[in-house]
Amino acid sequence: MDQPKIERVLRLMTLMSGSVEYTIDELADKLETSYRSIYRYIDTFKQCGFAVEKIHGNVYRLAKLSPKYPDLDKLVYFSEEEAYMVNRLIDRLDPTNSLKAGLQRKLAAIYSSTSIADYIDKRSNAANVEALSRAIREKRSVRLLNYESGHSGQIRDRRVEPFGFTTNFIDVWAYDLEDGRCKIFKISRMEEVEVLDAEAWAHEPEHERQGMDIFRMAGKEEFRVRLRLSMKAKNLLVEEYPLAERDLTQEPDGRWILDTGISAAAGAGRFVSGLAGEIEILEGEPLRAWLRDNARALLKL
Repeated sequence: MDQPKIERVLRLMTLMSGSVEYTIDELADKLETSYRSIYRYIDTFKQCGFAVEKIHGNVYRLAKLSPKYPDLDKLVYFSEEEAYMVNRLIDRLDPTNSLKAGLQRKLAAIYSSTSIADYIDKRSNAANVEALSRAIREKRSVRLLNYESGHSGQIRDRRVEPFGFTTNFIDVWAYDLEDGRCKIFKISRMEEVEVLDAEAWAHEPEHERQGMDIFRMAGKEEFRVRLRLSMKAKNLLVEEYPLAERDLTQEPDGRWILDTGISAAAGAGRFVSGLAGEIEILEGEPLRAWLRDNARALLKL
């Protein structure tokens, strides 16, 4: 079996073991193959000892053989932070270790070839990601039904042009047709996504992803911060934000320097404010300004 077929079979296994039920025709569309091929793959699964359940009609699923085993999708998906941490662990293996190269190849293959739409736990989120993925692929606008805004506190419909997911796969980048600018929308705050098939993108040249910093904050303009951290602060930082490890250097006295780009002050600000006395701001006036402006609100937390 050649590589494209192997990847197709692996994707089929993931789709059939996830939280969303697909018909044979839907599986064929997703994998860009014929329904006859899907049936042949299912027969192969059965011959290899997998338990295949017929749910109803032409909907089939790979059954869980034992409650102690998780869903297949949870075995193969890594977020950017998870992939970074696993790579770090593999890198620490001795170069002569015969397993090292194979582990790195497998991780790279899994991380680069999987689709976020197949790896969302909640059924509602899965359906929304599927709809957003189709809209992105077909360049269509969508209506986010009953979207809960974290800024205004309002719950209302939003018309947007989605064009990409964030690296942690929790949000979607979209052009807001009401405000006329690109924003991040949290998928968990969408009750439902309605694809507007008759409404093609009208603002594609304006679709622009903003930077995402180590604190998972997005923004158009990046500014640099330099922080001196105690060992306690450094450990808490890396535990909560693993990508920060790439921007840390140790000083002779045992403290650490974080020198990194920040897309928005709020993420770093909340972290710094929670560790008063453990972190010294060496550079980053926008961060200092944010802490001054929010000092009263932070005291109430």
